[in-house]
Amino acid sequence: MHQSTTTTGGHTLSTQGHPAQRLTQGHLIRRLAQLYVGLALYGASSALLVEAGLGLEPWGVLHQGLAERTGLTIGVVSIVVGAAVLLLWIPLRQRPGLGTVSNVFVVGIAMDGTLALVPEAHTLAVRIPLLLAGILLNGVATGLYIAARFGPGPRDGLMTGLHRRTGRSIRLMRTAVEIAVVVTGFALGGTVGAGTLLYALSIGPLAQLFLRVFAVPPAPDSSTVVATGQPRRAILRP
Repeated sequence: MHQSTTTTGGHTLSTQGHPAQRLTQGHLIRRLAQLYVGLALYGASSALLVEAGLGLEPWGVLHQGLAERTGLTIGVVSIVVGAAVLLLWIPLRQRPGLGTVSNVFVVGIAMDGTLALVPEAHTLAVRIPLLLAGILLNGVATGLYIAARFGPGPRDGLMTGLHRRTGRSIRLMRTAVEIAVVVTGFALGGTVGAGTLLYALSIGPLAQLFLRVFAVPPAPDSSTVVATGQPRRAILRP
């Protein structure tokens, strides 16, 4: 950091950094904080949906089904699946950002950590609030990490990559991939229920709302330290 000194009346004053530089650094720190808080909350929200037991988000159905078959924790399965999906970016010529790589690990770790802390829910009086809290928190988390603009999640990048390679709409690619994921996960033992439908209907509006709430204004310096690409039309899955 640049440091300058001036002398006034025998006293030496030190000034650290140019104001624009400090603003740029503060902007980057805010974006990094949003990224990692958002990813951690996403993992926590997914764990709440698991505890509610009333239906998971599409990829959560697959993760739970694989966890049932392999004996691994659902968080570890999420990491393995995320890494495998990221490998599919290579033939699709997608370029990952810091957020892409980070969410492969952070979401799974946060999910297992939350499941270890939250006691099991047995009654609907507890499970329904857990479901609603999980969906709402998922919307908050989605807005946080996407607004940080450090690159799409592996699953989002898969959909946008397929869109670019096939010429089909993102909506069609997303629908096709998630139907395949839900069907496969359900066949493996994942939970599909009212929560799955409620999530599908509400996550879009929630994510759009919190994208506006957590939008980060442009930095005063247009230079970029980390890739910031983000396919806003393919949001909702880290």
